[in-house]
Order: sequence, then C-alpha cells, then structure tokens
Amino acid sequence: MPMMIALPVLMSSLALAAPAAPLLNRVERSAFNRAAVRLNLPVYWVADSNANGAVDPDEVAALLFYPETPRWVEDGRFTPAFEKAYAEIAAWSGEPSLPPALAPGEQARRQLVIADLDQGRPSLVRSDLRQLSSEDRVLVRHMLALASLVDDLYAIQTGAALYSDRVPVDDPSSQSLLRRNWTPACVAPKTEANPNCSAVPGAPRALYGGYPNSLQSDPGFCAALQEHADAATLMDPFTVVRELDGRLAAISVTEAYRKQTAAIAAELHAAARDIKDEKEASLKAYLDAAAQGFETNSWFAADEAWAKMNAQNSRWYLRVAPDEVYRDPCRLKGGFHLTFARINPESLSWQEKLTPLQQRMEHDVAALAGAPYAERRVTFHLPDFIDIVINAGDDRHPIGGTIGQSLPNWGPVANEGRGRTVVMTNLFNDLDSRTTRRQGAESLLDAASLQNYSELPAPGLLNIILHEAMHNLGPSSEYKVGGKTDRQIFGGPLASTLEELKAQTGALWLIDLLRGRGVADETLARQAYVNDVVWAFGHIASGMYEGNDRTRPKPYSQLAAVQLVFLLDEGAVTWDAESKAANGQDAGCFALHLERMPAAAEKLMRLVAGIKARGDRTAAEDLLRRFVDGGAERHALIAERLRRQPKSSLVYAIDL
Repeated sequence: MPMMIALPVLMSSLALAAPAAPLLNRVERSAFNRAAVRLNLPVYWVADSNANGAVDPDEVAALLFYPETPRWVEDGRFTPAFEKAYAEIAAWSGEPSLPPALAPGEQARRQLVIADLDQGRPSLVRSDLRQLSSEDRVLVRHMLALASLVDDLYAIQTGAALYSDRVPVDDPSSQSLLRRNWTPACVAPKTEANPNCSAVPGAPRALYGGYPNSLQSDPGFCAALQEHADAATLMDPFTVVRELDGRLAAISVTEAYRKQTAAIAAELHAAARDIKDEKEASLKAYLDAAAQGFETNSWFAADEAWAKMNAQNSRWYLRVAPDEVYRDPCRLKGGFHLTFARINPESLSWQEKLTPLQQRMEHDVAALAGAPYAERRVTFHLPDFIDIVINAGDDRHPIGGTIGQSLPNWGPVANEGRGRTVVMTNLFNDLDSRTTRRQGAESLLDAASLQNYSELPAPGLLNIILHEAMHNLGPSSEYKVGGKTDRQIFGGPLASTLEELKAQTGALWLIDLLRGRGVADETLARQAYVNDVVWAFGHIASGMYEGNDRTRPKPYSQLAAVQLVFLLDEGAVTWDAESKAANGQDAGCFALHLERMPAAAEKLMRLVAGIKARGDRTAAEDLLRRFVDGGAERHALIAERLRRQPKSSLVYAIDL
C-alpha cells in the first residue's frame, strides 16, 4: 500500500521539475576562449573542472575592461545572454562567420585582424575578494572606477581614442583589436609588419596622441626632437608635444589632459577619505599625494609617499602615475598606468636574503662599469611580491605582460636608490601558459639541457627579482655623463634597450654571486640559467622591431638577441644542426653549457655597464649592429618554432 501511494507523488514531482539545462559541448575550451576574443565578448571558460567536455555555469568568469559585461550566470544557471553568446561562439570557433557581402579588400582586412587576435591566448588573472572587509571592498570599487578613468586617459595618450568611431559597428573583431592593442594597428609577430592589418578600414597610419600628427608623418621625427634647440624641454617625460604658432612646444600632461587628470585626482582623494584603518596610513598618504600629482604635474612628492609603502605597512600595492616609456614611439613620455595588487607575504623571505647584499652588488657592478662611474650608497626596497588584481592603462599589454618592475624612473627617489622593486607572482602560472612555454623549450633545446628546465615558479621569480634589482644598481637612467642623461646621450630607443640589457645581463651575472653566498642552491642556479635562455628565446621570437620599423626597436627582443649571440660566442651556448631537439621532432637544437655561464655573464656585464658608464654611443650602436642585426637567420628559426603556439594575453576577473 505505501508503494502505491508514493508512486503518483513521485511522478507528480518529476512532472513539475524544470527541464535539465542543455549540455553545451559543441566547442572545446581553447576554441571557446579564442572565439570569445574574436567576438569581443567578456567571458572566459576557466577550466573543464568535471571533464564532461561541456561548459558549465561554475566554470565561467565575467571579464573586466570590456565595453559591457552582461551577467552570464544567475542562481546557478546560464542566463539567456550566455546562451546567445554561446551560439555566436560556436559559429565563430572555427572559420569566422564574416558577412558574405563584404568587398574582397574588407574581407581580407577582417581576416588579418582575426589572425592578429588569434596569436594571443587568453590567460586569466582572477582575484577572489569576497572575504574582504567592507572597507577593503570600498577600496576595490574605487580602484575599479580609477582603472576606467586611467584607461580613458591612456586611450587618448596612445591615440586609440582617435579611432573608436572609425571601427565598423558590425565588426566585433576589430572592436576587440582596438580594445586589446590600444591602437588600430596589429601588434602580434606574424601580422604587425602587414600595413593592411588594422582595426580601421583603409588601414590609416596609427598616430600616437603625445605628438602632433604632422610631426609623425616623418619617420625620423624622434631623432629630430633630440636635435631640436628645445630638446631638453620637448623630451621631458611628463609633457606632450604640441605645435603652437608654427613651433613645437612642451605642454604638461595635466594641462593637455586636464579633464581626465582632474577626474583621476578626485577619485584618488575619494579613495583616501574612505580609508579609516590606521594600519593603512601609508596607502592613504600615497592616494592623496598621487592625486596632487594629477593636479599639478609634480610627481616627485607622490614618489616619496609611494616609496614609504612596503610589505610591512600595507596589505596593498598601488602605483598610479606616468612611468614607463615603451609604448611611446620615441621612448620618451611616461605612459599612464594603474597597478593594484595584494601584497604576497612570501616576499619578506627574499628581502631578508637579498637586502644585506645590496651594497655588495652595487660595489661589484661599479667595479665592472669602471670610470667615470663611482659606487653609490644604495637603499632600494628588495623586492615586494605582489598578486595583481587590476592592471589598467600602460600596464595592460596586448600580448604578454609586465612580471617585474622597478620604479620610479626619474627624480630624487630614483636618483638616490630609494625606489621600489616588485615581482608579479600570479601571472602566467596557468596550465595553458606553462604547457606552451615547455613546448617551446622542447623545440629549441637538446634533451640534456632540458633536464635543468623547471615549470616551478622559483627560477623565473629569481630572474625577475635580479633583473629589477639591477635597475637600481650601477649607471641607470638618471646617471649623467658630462651633464647629460642616458636619453640625451643615446636617444630614447637606444637608452631603453641599453638599460634593459644591463638589467637582464645583471640578472644572469648575479646568479653565481647568490650561489656563492648560499642564497641560491646549485639546483636553483642551474634552473635559473636555463630559464634566462628560454626567456630570451621568447622575446627573440617576437621580432626585433615594431612592424619592421627600424626606428622603433623592441628593447627586450634586442637585449635577448645580444645575450644569446654573446653566449654562443663564449661557448656557454652551442648550436648543433644535426641533433634533434628534446621534442624528438625538430632537427637542430641549442645546448647549454652551464659551467661556462658565470664567466660569459661577467664579460658581457663588464661590456654593457662600461658603455653606460662612459656614455659611449658608438660602442652601443656597434654592439646592437653586431649582435642584433647579425643574427637574422637564427632569429627566424627561433620565431618559427615558438610561433606555432599563441602567446598569453592577460584577461582579468574579480569576485567581489
């Protein structure tokens, strides 16, 4: 009898239950994420956690820094917005569904745009902030608002804002390209040199917002600025160049971008007012000081407040300012950026290890550099490990990203060695990035060398720490020879390349010092040497010049080429055209002879530091001519093997 009663009840229950959600398994994960970028959709499939081959509601993240962010999941189910997006993604996961009525030239342009996008593989930076205090959650919301304002300013600075109305409204891929690249031009290695690859029909020349359009029609305008009668003023990093009454004039960034900088200053002051926690007094002071910089174009007081923050007195890392110059075609003007991160307490152990060695490292660098450089008293912070929450403006790169940084680049804090060094510990550690990196190493190294390759973060972190430390050691950007800075002596592009070459060569050279002091054991030292060479391969593969424009060198690519060729000349690396690479497929590979690395690194460090110490432009140009321009065939081989897989392109999500 009980069974007879229960059965109808059960059947009624089943009849009223909601139908099961359809299994969304038409697209595998990597194709899903690639198509989402093509369609400019702010959604990311994090992982197929249950291995069912389908995307599930608990496996997706909504991304920041897109024009809009629909709600993809509600009450544990996909929303209609997601179901619509999934249908579009399925259609675009293979050959893109371009409108058939497009003219052949427009069809070809859009295909090139998609090819540029496809060379970047989304790599997620996700921060779970749901356990924060209410005050910290308010701070995060201020930072999100600030990020939007910095993005708006940076889009004007780079010139991207000039083109937003010229991208076709029915072309999501070109909209995605302009958003990702900060320019209508293509930037990925296989497409950056193609003049027809552009987010805008007709592929107009991409203009940078910091200089007059008329000036940029001359490919040599950066060199002409250096020779101008008002060169010192025009090259100031905190100005833009404008044409007034037929002459060139330098205008402060706060005057040129008054609306945008005033809005940023107001948001910074508001964030400072909302901090009540006495333990965050240093952060509060920096917020107000940074706001004053955006009001007055005087940045050095903000640097002083910023330098006083550290892992002991704040849970947060924040930098908002015009700093790095790499996006500027002349490598002169500081790009506006925002870095907002949480302090990772593991940095304290490295600070304890390296801080006692700071002066010894400066002493040794000075000895290698030689006269007229003399040893300085150095007191910079070493290093803070940070977990990135938000990157905005110049911090958000189309492909790849900043994994270590030493700031500021100018002013008393920089000159007196009181800057901060940070290492971004939560970037490029996802499974996709690690797998791609190993595949690249296996295609270029022999099996014996690969035995010292490690996917663990420690070797890479050590290289980053030492690279950033070296920016504070020896002759740096504010060091003067005959009263002139490196940018006045070498010009912006060459000065940037030399400073990064010094830093990365120093990172290679310091490994042996740390091994001798017991800071790095033998295993870590060997892994760090291999990591450095694999890092160099990656940058060589991206090409030596932006769009093959020889007036726009890529500093990291060129320093990597110098290092590799020098190590080959010294026998620390050798090339065997007959042997198979570690993957067992590619013919010809590099072998690393780690016992020769210390002597080779010291010899190169002496050469590079000496060039900077003397301000020897001729020697610098000869160095690049020999080691960069002389290795085209080798560069092409490395590029062919590493470009088989897309490179990581960071995307961001926050759970708040």
